[in-house]
Amino acid sequence: MHNESDFATDTVIEDQVLSDKPRILLMGLQRSGKSSIQRVVFGKMPPNDTLYLESTTKIQKEDIARSFIDFQIWDFPGQIDFFDEMAYDPQDIFGTVGALIFVIDAQDDYSEALHRLFTTVTSAYRVNPNITFEVLIHKVDGLSDDYKIDTQRDVQQRMSDALADAQLEYIHLTYYLTSIYDNSIYEAFSKIIQKLIRELPALENLLNVLCSNSGIDKAYLFDTLTKIYIATDSSPVDMQSYELCSDMIDVCIDVECIYGAQGGSPMNLSLMDSTERYHQEITNGNGIDSESVIEQQEEEKPKQYETEASSLIKLDNGDVLYMREVNR
Repeated sequence: MHNESDFATDTVIEDQVLSDKPRILLMGLQRSGKSSIQRVVFGKMPPNDTLYLESTTKIQKEDIARSFIDFQIWDFPGQIDFFDEMAYDPQDIFGTVGALIFVIDAQDDYSEALHRLFTTVTSAYRVNPNITFEVLIHKVDGLSDDYKIDTQRDVQQRMSDALADAQLEYIHLTYYLTSIYDNSIYEAFSKIIQKLIRELPALENLLNVLCSNSGIDKAYLFDTLTKIYIATDSSPVDMQSYELCSDMIDVCIDVECIYGAQGGSPMNLSLMDSTERYHQEITNGNGIDSESVIEQQEEEKPKQYETEASSLIKLDNGDVLYMREVNR
């Protein structure tokens, strides 16, 4: 058991990395899948390994700083009420937040989760009206398509009614159906993070110019480590094309790990660094042993950089996938 005094505001401030980076908060009830999402998307943890994660007992913070992605992500324990003004100062927690992501377990009774979501959204909005509120209806991989749609419709309707009853219908929530076992979680985070990128309009315009001048059907600008697309051209996003590009990144990294020069390209090195950091964090916090990874770090030789990677893949249906690595 943990007392709320264990998580008082002074501890939050003491642990806080002072910076102007926007924060992304991961909130929700216990066992809703918050920590699993963070580990899979930003730590490259295999989804099946998340079964061994223990419940989060304190705020887990991580700095994400690569190219146009520059923010902090905070994973909050689900059992703590951070809006208890006797123990916490909401301004310290929510004052500089860019996005608040609330995770709902779609395979469980979510009545309590909706009550917590309403309380969280209304309280956070009073502190910082500029927060974007994102709702992940999570763990939908085991549900039928009809049930997924019905669940999302029910969640949206109940939240809309609750906000309307409180005369807060101007608070906007965006909903996503997600799972860590497919690309839906990456698609959701892509859209969430794009809202925090000031350069997004310029990037979209550049991709539009690229497509019009080269005859490309669809262009994505990916962060290769997380497989989050930072920007895309103005044509509608086709999940099939996104999944193909995402799988292509995995193939290129795997091939480069086997056949690339020692140390690999910046793309591969960033992947290795993140994987090592994830194992260290897991050892310090939740769960599995990383002794072999630590030994590998001790034996690591100086890294050598290859030129920026590129790849061309032709599919049986005649489509061509072209990947070109660029670094800012």
